[in-house]
Amino acid sequence: MVDGQRFVDLHRPRRIWAVAAIHAEVDRLGALHDDLGQRFRPGDRLVYLGNLIGRGVAVAATIEELLLFRRALLAVSGVLASDIVYLRGGQEEMWHKLLQLQLAPNPREIMAWMLSQGIGSTLEAYGTTAEKAIAAARDGVRTITRFNNALREAIRFAPGHEALFSGLRRAAYTGEPKAALDVSGGATDGTGGVLLVSGGLDAGRAFEAQGDAFWWGAESFTRINRRYGGFARVVRGYDPTHGGLTIADYTTTLDAGCGFGGPLVCGCLSFAGDLLQIIER
Repeated sequence: MVDGQRFVDLHRPRRIWAVAAIHAEVDRLGALHDDLGQRFRPGDRLVYLGNLIGRGVAVAATIEELLLFRRALLAVSGVLASDIVYLRGGQEEMWHKLLQLQLAPNPREIMAWMLSQGIGSTLEAYGTTAEKAIAAARDGVRTITRFNNALREAIRFAPGHEALFSGLRRAAYTGEPKAALDVSGGATDGTGGVLLVSGGLDAGRAFEAQGDAFWWGAESFTRINRRYGGFARVVRGYDPTHGGLTIADYTTTLDAGCGFGGPLVCGCLSFAGDLLQIIER
């Protein structure tokens, strides 16, 4: 059985609206939500493909916008809470690891790398600074623990933020779960559905053995040249090269560089991952 705590079966959606990496660009997200709110219908699914936070300066406002739009959709008759899914991206994975930094053997090096990847804006959103984070990492386990306890308290103090972070999933899919567990490439038992991930996929690993390839496996993703486990298509929301909308034989990349000067993209997908329409804001 596929782990329902980590992965989401979207079942038989009418359509799937897949939102690419946001990187805390709240104005673009708000404009996208204004448009999407007019198009979303009961039976559709909405999947945010990770990297909700980081890079941009409006992290807290971005989380608030996500929660506000969720409430607006749930007010529509026929829309269910399970219709709205948030995936874990690289930024969310770094944040998760940062909150466990006291367990790391090399906290100073890890903190420096995270800051180089844009996590500083998330630290500021919850009441601290990069300088304080560096100092905590330098001072040792007890200081890091106090630092992280303060961060956790700030997250709990922001209504809905802790629940959103706790509910992040690794991937979402349509089709028969047996197909998701088979990496042989053929259709096998699969129904030709779509697999949605944040940043990557290692086609040489089984679905549940992907580990951090879902957010760091960008290079492996570009080498996919056949069906993965019976899925007709794998769709991701973040490309570290910011190459724009890319549709290959078995993969689609929706990232157009939001957070790096480009627009925010939302793709409307069929059950099998065919791109039906695109929104850019």
